[in-house]
Amino acid sequence: MQGAPEKMKIILGVDAITRPLTGTGRYALELAKRLPLSAEICEAIFFAHGNFVSQGALLNICEGTSVNSSDIRWHIISMLRRRLAQSPLFSNTYNKLIPIIGKVRLRPYSGYLFHGTGFLLPPHDGPSVVTIHDLSVFRRPEWHPRTRVKRQNAVIGRTLGMVSHIITDSETVRQEVIDYFSWPAERITAVPLGVNGRFIRRDHDEVNRVLGDFGLTDGSFTLSVATVEPRKNIERLIMAYEKLPVSLRSRYPLVIAGDNGWKSEDIHDLMDEAKRKGWLKYLGYVPDSCLPALYSGCRAFLYPSLYEGFGLPILEAMACGAPVLTSNCSCMPEVAGDAGILVDPKDVESISAGIEKALTDDQWRLQAAERGIGRSRSMTWDISAHKTVEVYRKVWEERVTGDPSK
Repeated sequence: MQGAPEKMKIILGVDAITRPLTGTGRYALELAKRLPLSAEICEAIFFAHGNFVSQGALLNICEGTSVNSSDIRWHIISMLRRRLAQSPLFSNTYNKLIPIIGKVRLRPYSGYLFHGTGFLLPPHDGPSVVTIHDLSVFRRPEWHPRTRVKRQNAVIGRTLGMVSHIITDSETVRQEVIDYFSWPAERITAVPLGVNGRFIRRDHDEVNRVLGDFGLTDGSFTLSVATVEPRKNIERLIMAYEKLPVSLRSRYPLVIAGDNGWKSEDIHDLMDEAKRKGWLKYLGYVPDSCLPALYSGCRAFLYPSLYEGFGLPILEAMACGAPVLTSNCSCMPEVAGDAGILVDPKDVESISAGIEKALTDDQWRLQAAERGIGRSRSMTWDISAHKTVEVYRKVWEERVTGDPSK
């Protein structure tokens, strides 16, 4: 009789977990919460910026509470990296030093599987997995800061040369990686992201308590949650909104929630003009704790992005019962399914017509809300973590049997 499978030892790369938390950081954090609970894993430890860090410190950073003294070095490095990321001198120095430091620190851990959750993979003698969330930095470099494009182009060859298996957030990106890098199909797996259990439809009173802090009320606005940067297509969203009848714009102003990103000067100029006209409100970065009420309280959620690796806000909005409008390209139809209106994100008229339907077609709105809630129940972080551990198991077993595809 065959014995029980050997339990695995995992190192999770958590460089992306920093405040404010982005989609990549959310992905790493949700895995960090769940991997230690897996029956197939006997040890899960966390590694960021060349340092090991405790799970407690990761949670503290995201909640804004204090950091233990043993983790203060990691915290300082994380904050400096974020603030100085656009400096070529800092970026070049960091990119040269961190792999060297990482190689030394990871040398005693060759018996562990390393999972790089944000594209990068430090030198590691053991088996490895890396998550590639999207290929926009290669396919559309003009959307990104120059230092990011240079950094990722410099390291992708090393990452692909070391990695045992790749994970993507969607089947769309999986196929892109296969085609773009001529990557073997059997060495890449799509593992959809999930939605946190706090994203549920909230009642009217709770929604209004939270929205009052933003000067909003339940059902009185449309919402878009996105970092202000070129890929999110906010410029065309604003132009499409301006084409709506004045009565709709006045009754349901557009609310944009998201951190200020990069290459966003022209976008902010458009937002400022719409704010002066009285039909746009920009909230800036909004804490995660407020998002369920915003999603629950919006008349419609609008996300006509040009390209996504997954589009986590789509799933979060659906889980809260928001009727969703999103793009008919990239992976967004894969996420929204039959629950949303799909529009051509490059066609302002298409976006505008879709918004008008989302605001005025009450029968569609009810159907979309129920379909979205149902769809979100099949996409949870528990399911995502379980499928990720299945990838680990495949790679772990290949240590012994050998990987014939390599």
